[in-house]
Amino acid sequence: MTRELTIGTGAGLETSDMVLNIGPQHPSTHGVLRLKLVLDGERVVSCEPVVGYMHRGAEKLFEARDYRQIIVLANRHDWLSAFNNELGVVLAVERLMGLEVPERAVWLRTALAELNRVLNHLMFLGSYPLEIGAITPVFYAFRERETIQAVMEEASGGRMHYMFNRVGGLKEEVPAGWTTRARLAIDEVRRRLPDLDNIIRHNEIFLARTKGVGVLTAAEAAAFGASGPVARASGLDFDLRRDEPYLAYGELDVPVVTRTAGDCHARFECMLDQVYASLDLAQTCLDRVDRTSGPVNVRLPKVVKAPEGHTYAWTENPLGINGYYLVSRGDRTPWRLKLRTASYANVQALTTLLPGCLVPDLIAILGSMFFVVGDIDK
Repeated sequence: MTRELTIGTGAGLETSDMVLNIGPQHPSTHGVLRLKLVLDGERVVSCEPVVGYMHRGAEKLFEARDYRQIIVLANRHDWLSAFNNELGVVLAVERLMGLEVPERAVWLRTALAELNRVLNHLMFLGSYPLEIGAITPVFYAFRERETIQAVMEEASGGRMHYMFNRVGGLKEEVPAGWTTRARLAIDEVRRRLPDLDNIIRHNEIFLARTKGVGVLTAAEAAAFGASGPVARASGLDFDLRRDEPYLAYGELDVPVVTRTAGDCHARFECMLDQVYASLDLAQTCLDRVDRTSGPVNVRLPKVVKAPEGHTYAWTENPLGINGYYLVSRGDRTPWRLKLRTASYANVQALTTLLPGCLVPDLIAILGSMFFVVGDIDK
């Protein structure tokens, strides 16, 4: 009599799900984020993003700072988009005060906002491939970042936290010849950007790791309040610069980059193609700056007080829609300033995207959501 043996199938063995914490300090997380995963083998059953490890209470600190000091706090939550963060705050204050900003300041703000968008996107375009094994793109991305960073530093004096916006305009006029040097920098980046584009966009390994992975449908993106490149990659054709213009965007033809696949590769492509579009917009704005004269700010008293009331300003930040709800009681400080940040909404979609995927795909999906943890925790 012979016995039949079933070898290597695991038949009859009792199994149970495993709870695994990714983070809060882990190379795969963008900052201090924690993902509480339930795994069935290597497949994710559920995911709970746990936020708050970087919470600094910025919204509460706004209530004890005057309208110049809050700009310091506001430009730090998304440290890759400092100029755009400042911009939303000063737009809300100016709206409440009924201030009209000089035309030259409007065009300069728009140009600088688009250059900051390019800096933000280049960081992710270099770091995202790095997270899934592609080393070279980060060198190209940082080469282009340094070129743009140089003109931003020349104008504002800062490399990361610019502090260049003021209620009523900008801190000061840009240096003589700055617009010419900025245009040369844009031309140089535009000429060299295909080095980054060609090495990664159609790379076989990169496509295998990102195509069809982490699909976020348009309905899911809308339900979670996702915005920016993450939402537009799913087919949500919405961009405040075009649909509810602020600054000088109403006078510009703003190209909105969209895709329909909604996967990791579509999100990467949206961000990459937006760099080309933002370079063109910045160059157009610089041309208008050269044709516009006059001051770059409004003279205000040393102590700025917004009148009693409330207002809401929202902007198309590099990572998506940022909202600024300002309530004033006529004092030198806000009574309340609530931030609606893009990263906080975008990261919620991980609860839908990660279940069902394999652990190796988790890193590709997480990186493709393009968030900054300080923008979540504020």
